Amino acid sequence: MSAPQNYSAENIQVLEGLEAVRKRPGMYIGSTDVRGLHHLLWEIVDNSIDEAMAGYCNSITVTLQKDGGYRVQDNGRGIPVDTHSKTGKSALETVMTVLHAGGKFGGGGYKVSGGLHGVGASVVNALSAKVIARVYRDGKTWQQEYSQGKVMGEIEVVGTSKTTGTEMTFYPDPEIFETLEMDLETIYTRLRQQAYLTKGVEITVVNEQEDRPTKYRFYFEGGVSAYVRHLNEGRNALSKVIAVEGEEDGILMEVALQYTDSFSEHILTFANNIHTAEGGTHLTGFRTALTRIINNYAREKGILKEKEVNLTADDVREGLTAVISIKIGDPQFEGQTKGKLGNSEVRPMVESRFGEKFSAFLEENPGEARNIINKCLLAARARLAARAARDTVIRKGALEGLTLPGKLADCSSRDPKESELFIVEGDSAGGSAKQGRNREIQAILPLRGKILNTEQARLDRMLANNEVKNLVIAMGTSIGETLDMEKLRYHKIIVMTDADVDGLHIRTLIMTLFFRYFREIIEKGHLYIANPPLYKLSKGKQAKYAYSDTERDEIIMSMGGEVEERIEEMGVEEEAPEKKTSRIGVQRYKGLGEMNPEQLWETTMNPEQRTLFRVHIEDAEKADKTFETLMGAEVLPRKKFIQSRAKYAQNIDL
Repeated sequence: MSAPQNYSAENIQVLEGLEAVRKRPGMYIGSTDVRGLHHLLWEIVDNSIDEAMAGYCNSITVTLQKDGGYRVQDNGRGIPVDTHSKTGKSALETVMTVLHAGGKFGGGGYKVSGGLHGVGASVVNALSAKVIARVYRDGKTWQQEYSQGKVMGEIEVVGTSKTTGTEMTFYPDPEIFETLEMDLETIYTRLRQQAYLTKGVEITVVNEQEDRPTKYRFYFEGGVSAYVRHLNEGRNALSKVIAVEGEEDGILMEVALQYTDSFSEHILTFANNIHTAEGGTHLTGFRTALTRIINNYAREKGILKEKEVNLTADDVREGLTAVISIKIGDPQFEGQTKGKLGNSEVRPMVESRFGEKFSAFLEENPGEARNIINKCLLAARARLAARAARDTVIRKGALEGLTLPGKLADCSSRDPKESELFIVEGDSAGGSAKQGRNREIQAILPLRGKILNTEQARLDRMLANNEVKNLVIAMGTSIGETLDMEKLRYHKIIVMTDADVDGLHIRTLIMTLFFRYFREIIEKGHLYIANPPLYKLSKGKQAKYAYSDTERDEIIMSMGGEVEERIEEMGVEEEAPEKKTSRIGVQRYKGLGEMNPEQLWETTMNPEQRTLFRVHIEDAEKADKTFETLMGAEVLPRKKFIQSRAKYAQNIDL
């Protein structure tokens, strides 16, 4: 292909200042939806947290203002306001208007930091309709305002001050963001986490956007130990919280762990207060030391006999809750999202320091050590039983041909990227789905009844359950230590259940299975929920479908009908599934089986017009806690959860 004749320097677009940020905001904050909106707040808060980690700040206040602004104030040193030698502008204006300008590049401003390499404040400025920056230092209050990244006036003294600190108020730009309303619960969760990770800092959230302003305060002197206790609320602990701290060559380590009688592990890792979701060298060092020390102790005490094999890494992590926090001067993150720590020097430091102190704990606490070892031995026996069960499943499948269960109506395509697996509740709905589907790309797996609650079962028991076993075989990935995502046979796995209480329960059971044993399928965007209609509305030969009560009412009005206060009274469906409203038939679908194949295809399965909800993990910690509460063995936390949310339940099927 020849180059265009008029291609010259004039074709090269130069974006000055912060224009590049406004043109491609996703490159800097990930997205322009509500997650990107929250990212603005995190960037400003992280700057205050950096002051706290440096030892100059112990109070941070986040205020959601009534006028739509978000204010973050700390009592740190205050951003410098003197003139910067290179830019000729004040240091404040430089930080706010120049990318990669800040005190985090080896100039001595910060020993450790979690900020986005100095781009945080300037990016927030670029994506805000208005920013008001106030600095308290040198006995004065300094102020400067900006709009869409541009300076609106010189920095000026607007008063005196007996304190020091920085106050940033920003108004997200409606030209950039899809929504300007942040989620209060998300803010609480993130700031609570930061308070746990930064001992001695008090973080206050003030919400002025409600009729009656609210104030929440987070302060945890116990640090990561308090965090582990919080994570294990409602769980049956097998040991007290074990806290380990260490420092070597400028690396600070804080580790807290506790064993419970649950079947899953929950390990959170952080580097400079940034959540490293994919782990890294600090996690590797911790896991290596944990496995080695437990095996050594079990051997020395004669709990593991000479002929017995060592406990594996999986065995020693079952039921473990741990928080690992590292603070380091020059963190090296892998990937744009900072999801994995890459510093090679961190692994041996964590392995030696944690291993040494964890070994001492086991020696000094023989009763708790015995509880931990017994838990690990039980996990090992379950692992061996699960391996035998899994091998039986795979071997049985291989003997039967394509390792596919008999109830699966597979698609003809062998390309996973275009193939879909519908997990359908019941044989009746499964029959309609099989008849109505696109056989080229859509496979149907009907489930009989409710699958096993995998929150309360180990792998060996799970694989003895036919419904779970059929699903594992159909997906092709195997499960547990032999899980292989490369063998996933369908890149869209769609849960399709009835819109009643039983259907929602079955969906929750399936979600529990995926969250605990196939989390990577969720993380890679392969799990979806189908959205079948709740109503069919007909008038003469005209028929429309409604997916909510509101949509039902709008369709009735559009058909010339009148909306009654309550179209259905409790129990009406059983007596008369079709009710006339101004000669408009309103049919409430209680189950997928009530739809014929054509209707199911038209409303729920046709890729051209269906609605699917993709499942993603917004907050892994919160999700873990929710599954534990709703699906775990402890009844009291579930009872409290239901009681506290009973007022939100409406139109309950009885």
